[in-house]
Formats: sequence, C-alpha cells, structure tokens
Amino acid sequence: MFSEEGKLDLNERNGDVGQHVFQAETQDIYGEPALDPVYQAKARILNDALQDIGMGKYQWFLFIVAGFGWLSDNLWPIVTGLILSPVVYEFNVEGPFLKLAQNIGLLIGAAFWGVTSDVWGRRWAFNLTLLITGVFAIAAGASPDYITLCSLTAVWSIGVGGNLPVDSAVFLEFIPASHQYLLTVLSIWWAFGQLLGSLVAWPLISDFSCAGPPAPCPRSSNEGWRYFLYTMGGLMMLLWILRFFVFNLYESPKYLMGRGRDEAAVEIIHKVAAYNGKTSHLTVEHLKNAEKLGSSSSEKEVEMDVSAAAAVKRKLAMFDASHVKPLFATRKLAYSTSLLIILWALIGLAFPLYNGFVTYYLQSRGADFGDSSVYITYRNQIILSVIGVPGALVAGYCVELPYLGRRGTLSIFTILTGVFILASTTARTSNALLGWNCGYSFTSNVMYGVLYAVSPELFPTRDRGTGNAIVASANRVFGIMAPIIALYANLNTSVPIWVAGAIFLAAGFIALLLPFEPQGKAAL
Repeated sequence: MFSEEGKLDLNERNGDVGQHVFQAETQDIYGEPALDPVYQAKARILNDALQDIGMGKYQWFLFIVAGFGWLSDNLWPIVTGLILSPVVYEFNVEGPFLKLAQNIGLLIGAAFWGVTSDVWGRRWAFNLTLLITGVFAIAAGASPDYITLCSLTAVWSIGVGGNLPVDSAVFLEFIPASHQYLLTVLSIWWAFGQLLGSLVAWPLISDFSCAGPPAPCPRSSNEGWRYFLYTMGGLMMLLWILRFFVFNLYESPKYLMGRGRDEAAVEIIHKVAAYNGKTSHLTVEHLKNAEKLGSSSSEKEVEMDVSAAAAVKRKLAMFDASHVKPLFATRKLAYSTSLLIILWALIGLAFPLYNGFVTYYLQSRGADFGDSSVYITYRNQIILSVIGVPGALVAGYCVELPYLGRRGTLSIFTILTGVFILASTTARTSNALLGWNCGYSFTSNVMYGVLYAVSPELFPTRDRGTGNAIVASANRVFGIMAPIIALYANLNTSVPIWVAGAIFLAAGFIALLLPFEPQGKAAL
C-alpha cells in the first residue's frame, strides 16, 4: 500500500508483495502453482499506483475515445441490417450472404487484434481499428456488384472485430480499481451506435431507395444505402482522427511491465499522474523489489522471460496449449474460462439470429398489421435504439449492488432478454410487438454491458488480449451460423425468434455458475 508520505511501503506487506490493504482489493484468482509471482506482485503495485492517482482527466478522456470502439461494434451490424433490403433489391441476391461476410470479418478481427495487442502493444491496435473500418466502408459505398460489397464488408469488419477485445483491455488497464464499474457503463456508447445508425439511415435510405419488387431497382434510383455507407465511413475517419491526433494514448503500463520494461511502465504512471494534475511516488525500485520473493530468512530472485522471441512465442501461438494454459491453470479458473466461452458462443448465435434481421422482421410483421411503411419501420427502429441507451446506466448501477454484482446482473438480464423475445411472438398488434421489442432492447443492452465488462476483468493483463480474443472468437464463430441458418430457415415464421429466446434463457442460467465475482476487486 501507499504510506502516508505517498510512497509504496513494501515492508508493510510483511514480506509478501502480493498483499495490500486497498478498498478495492486485487483479486487473486490463480492458484500458486500456476501463478507467475513476479508478474502478480508488479501488477498489484501498478494497481496501487493507479488507485493512488485516482480517476482523473486522462481516464475520463479515455472513457470517450474508448467508447468509440463500443459505438463502432454495435453500429456496423446495424448498418448491414439497415442496408440489407435495398442491396437485395438492387443486386437481386440472397441477403444473408452479406451478414455472413460480416461475421467472418468480425471473427478474423477479434482473433487478430486481440493477439497482436499482446505482442505489439495496445496502442497500435487501438489506433488502427477505426481507420481500417472507415477506409473500407467508404470504399464499399462505391461497390459495383454484390461480390465486391460482401468482400469489402468482410474487410471493414476485421477492423470492427478488434474494437472490444482491445479497447476493453486498454480502458481496464488505466482506471483505478474503485472505478472498474465504468467498464460496464461504457456500453452506453454501444447503445448510441444503434441509435446513431437508425437516425442517419432513416432519411438517407427512405428518401433515396427504390420501391422494391416487382418494380426494377437500378442504381440511379437506389443510392441511399451508398450515401449511408459514405456517411458512416466518414464518421469512423473522424473518430479515428480524434483518437490518433487529438488524444495521446499512452502504452499500457501493465503491458510494458509484462515485457520487462519497468522504467517505461513507471514513466507512463508519472505521465498519467501529471495529466491529472497529481504526482506519483512510484519508482522503478518498487517494481525491482517485487522480483525478490521468498521467506524472511533468504531471498530468492525470480526472473521473467521478457525477450522479444519469448513474447512472440507466447502471444502468437494463440491456440497453442502452452500459451492458453494460464487461462486454464487451475480447476476453478478452467471452469470460469470455459463458462465464459460458452456464454459468448451462445449469445453470439442468439443475438445476430434475432437482431441482425429485426428490421426485416418488424417490416414483415407490420405488413400483417397493415402498417409496413418505411416511416413506421424506421420510427420503430429508433424507438428501440432510444430504449437501449439507459440500459448501460442501469448495468453500471446493478453491478455494484451487494449480493447482485456482475454475475447476478448478467444472469437476470440475460434471462429477461429471452423472455421478451419469446413474448414478442404473442403480439397481435404492431404496438404490442413494438412494446415487447422495447423490453428486449433494454435488457439486452444491460446484458451486453455486463458481459463486455466481466470478461476482461477475469483475465490477467499479459493474457487479457488473447483471453478476450478467444471469447470474442467463440462469439463470432457462432455468429457466422446465424446467417447460414437464415439462408435455409423460413424467416416469415416465428421459429428463429423461439430459437433465439431459448438460447438466451439457457445462457442466463449458465451465467449463475460463474465461480468468480469481480465486484469490489481489482483486475490484475
């Protein structure tokens, strides 16, 4: 802990540099046989230093620029859903292939950026994802045919897929333990992404799209979806400029420490403190002292292999057993990691199966009620988007409630999401259908807010990017299945809705089985 003079007093740890007396105690979820004691001790010292600095201007600016990643993550699946009908009308093709291309890109992006952020650092990955998304989305707006559009969609999705695995790690590694709940609140940007996409699409697609079959749909009368891609791609370029040129992201001090660059890690801590108008008394000696572990009678110096070759071997071999082993080091940790993978996979199937085609579903159901106009369709889409915004705030509040925490909040709102989806099949009027979907929009935003926060909290910094990549890849692999199912299922029935609802119910009960509760504890 930091003494009254502001200096880290390792002696107060009684020979165990892993112990501290902070209000938000660092969570020790790894058994000793599988734990790197040097890394754990240094990570806790850095946590102490960040807690001593507190939540300041740097972290609040980071909350904004990291939020761009959340916005992008939800915006672009919404974009492909909104352009689906005019694209199908113009090219006379099977619509789900566009969603399939997107999910393949998201899978590649999640795996690639998660691992590279552990190899080359968080900074480059953080700054490149939005650039790639913007450039190829703008290019996709000029697509002359469906194959080109699908190809460019896959490429821009590679950028989108890297946002959350990287951005969640970056944010978590700079905020003090007392404010880790803000990782959940970041999902408010996720809701803003859906709202923004719906608001911009409404005038562009509704005013500049062809009527659809049986009338012909030439490009000259169907430019709306292209204007939409130009606009959203341009927005990504603007957000990238703000990230790269306006906000100076420092490299993660925990990443630097894990690579043996203790001096650089301490320098970053001091830069963050100065940015916040504070001072930090952390020194390189504090981290060096953490390398001496042992009993009071003898000191044993433990060294980490921090060479570039060792880092590449560790981090690039994402699916190599020797690299993944830390995530399954003990029985309890293996159980936790496995459940997280299952949760992400199930939700990865259910969410795009339902939400990816919700515009089409609302429109087709509206036709049954005699109100399938473009105005009604987009009005409903915007209402659903607005309802989702407060979900992030509710999630941030609930995860800090005693006896509820991350695990309870995730379980309750995942189950409620399934309930609202199943209830929507009983709707006999347009307003009833809209009401059930409002409930679904709210609960699903709470659910995702917690899910995106609890996963990186349970992974240590050195393996956080890869751990995020594994669960995100499971999410994307099952996401690929959704458009394949849509190609062969009858979307005019409620069967896909029942399947999605049942999956959410199952995932909600599985969430209760998670063995760790990060509430009130600092992530390593």
